[in-house]
Amino acid sequence: MDDKRRMVIQGIAALIQNANFRGFFTGEIYGGAVKNVCVPGLNCYSCPGAVGACPIGSLQSIISGYRFKFPYYVLGLLIFFGAVFGRLICGLICPFGFFQDLLHKIPFPVKIRTFRGDGLLRKLKYAILITMVFILPALFKMTPVFCKYLCPSGTLSGILLSFTNTELFAVLGKLFTWKFGLLIFIIILSVMISRPFCKYLCPLGAFYAPFNRISVVQLAVDKDKCTHCQACRKVCDMCVNPAEHPADAECIRCGKCVDSCPADALRLSVKRKTIT
Repeated sequence: MDDKRRMVIQGIAALIQNANFRGFFTGEIYGGAVKNVCVPGLNCYSCPGAVGACPIGSLQSIISGYRFKFPYYVLGLLIFFGAVFGRLICGLICPFGFFQDLLHKIPFPVKIRTFRGDGLLRKLKYAILITMVFILPALFKMTPVFCKYLCPSGTLSGILLSFTNTELFAVLGKLFTWKFGLLIFIIILSVMISRPFCKYLCPLGAFYAPFNRISVVQLAVDKDKCTHCQACRKVCDMCVNPAEHPADAECIRCGKCVDSCPADALRLSVKRKTIT
């Protein structure tokens, strides 16, 4: 899968999840029956184009309700998505991942692949998943902590809504200022670093990461063909060595390594990850 085809797939996935085109002009959030269904990627419920619910937002909404309910439906869907696709959802389906990929294509004098502390910083997304998605919403009722204080997708949605909803624009306050600043910071980082939000902050990526080892869709490695040329490692934006660790939790299954392999030793497959 070449880069153009990959971007087309990402664009189509983003359009499908935001197919309420009328909302971008009217500022009205879609509220039809489909909105009760969670999409697999990070896509804010409040986006004027959103036709489905964000799984992270839905999790917090249920957990932080006045009467605690176990989120069987949302967790079940997330486990299903993870068990089938793993982090391929991050690489090809997530609208905010697509947004970061577009930003990273902007020319800039310095493009950073990795830095000291990168590995440790990647663990932050797991802490965010546990604390801001599960623990804090359970403690503070009616407070979707991640959505309220951190989620850049929600901030982007708020900006889009404010263009057509002047009443909303008038009540934006200090909290929005904080989130707007964070969004700008992530946008700047995305120009320099590939997918910084996915690497360091995204709780949805943290949830899907362990499924990379068991998901139906796998990155298959033909050990007989592999020449250990490191071409796949050099092209990986997530700094994974696909030939050695095809089920790495950081791999988003974008397919760039498959394109780069001169020996045709890698492929996305629904079979086992290592061919003998």
